[in-house]
Amino acid sequence: MPSTDRRHRAAVLGSPIAHSLSPVLHRAAYAELGLDDWSYDRFEIDEQALPGFIEALDGTWAGLSLTMPLKRAIIPLLDSVSGTAASVEAVNTVVLTEDGRRLGDNTDIPGMVAALRERGVEKAESAAVLGAGATASSALAALSEICTGTVTAYVRSRGRGDEMRGWGERLGVDVRIADWAEAEQALDAPLVIATTPAGATDALTGSVPKAPGTLFDVLYEPWPTRLAAAWADSGGAVVGGLDLLVHQAVLQVEQMTGRTPAPLAAMRQAGEQALAVR
Repeated sequence: MPSTDRRHRAAVLGSPIAHSLSPVLHRAAYAELGLDDWSYDRFEIDEQALPGFIEALDGTWAGLSLTMPLKRAIIPLLDSVSGTAASVEAVNTVVLTEDGRRLGDNTDIPGMVAALRERGVEKAESAAVLGAGATASSALAALSEICTGTVTAYVRSRGRGDEMRGWGERLGVDVRIADWAEAEQALDAPLVIATTPAGATDALTGSVPKAPGTLFDVLYEPWPTRLAAAWADSGGAVVGGLDLLVHQAVLQVEQMTGRTPAPLAAMRQAGEQALAVR
């Protein structure tokens, strides 16, 4: 663990950033771990401002969390990138070492796996992914550890479909592409991962099967989504965006502070309380 003779700083960077729950989660972890000399802030930083911000960091900094649109833009500014992050060309975690190195990692992928395992999902014979953005590629990487069969990705354009097929080949996942117009068919899969923006899956609520499997909806606000609510009403298991956010933040706290295990329960409670008053 780093020495405690200086103040340790960490922060989340992105644009927009005002909505981020990361400060709430990390500060809750610091409080639980007794790290009174640690701070965690948020900074509105876009791709143009990122290099200058990184170069200005001094020895008081221990780590950074990256959100959109910086997860790929940060890579050229790092000294090394983990295999997990390289697999999807996205870094959401930077550890700043005592000797000045910048180490990049991606905790979204193991965070997804941990969130699913917490709900008892160890393996799936097949899966469906709704959407084809950056989070969808992380979902495919997580499914490479969980899914033993085909993953069907429901997309709105041929270009997005080609991207998802390419990610599947790179990650060793058998990906089949389907048009978004057929998205209701996705809900019959034993594991469904929704990576779409708010409202995008609302029209699918009437197609939830009578005995659904597991839905992992990566949104956490507003929550529950209409699809998640309908899924739960039908007796299906639901994993939410807050589950993902907390699990990936747990891994960030452990990497940045060197303290394990990070306090999952306290971090989740802090996140739930923050969302309740929004």
